[in-house]
Amino acid sequence: MKTKIKAIALALALALGIGVIGVAAVAADVKSLRPNAADQADSPPAIYKVMEGNRHERAYRQQPPLVPHPTDKYEIDVKVNQCLRCHEWPYSDQEKAPKISDLHYIDRQGVRQDTVNGNRYFCKQCHVPQADAKPLVENKFQPATLNTNLR
Repeated sequence: MKTKIKAIALALALALGIGVIGVAAVAADVKSLRPNAADQADSPPAIYKVMEGNRHERAYRQQPPLVPHPTDKYEIDVKVNQCLRCHEWPYSDQEKAPKISDLHYIDRQGVRQDTVNGNRYFCKQCHVPQADAKPLVENKFQPATLNTNLR
């Protein structure tokens, strides 16, 4: 029995040894798209200031509203959603904050609920703070305008 276990352990060790050598050989052939990538340290991304206090205009009809304050320290998980402390009815009147849209209380079957629907509970999936950052690429987007001639 001990001989069998030793044989299996030896076979496993040899297999792992060959696997490590094979991975090292493949890794030696991998080349970076950047020249001298190993010599250059990545710089951290820039941190942009959130544009606070301004209500931001929407660029198109169904755009989720942008958040006019920082949210990086807000806790949002299955048990806690700090956004709801100010924006859920009836707290929105007390906090003088915009109330969550009634659409956030409707489930997939169209049934109205008393609490925010689970599909709309994680606010930061759609609502983001507006940062004073330069565009990453050239952008010629123009906001939608109300055209009364189209009927």
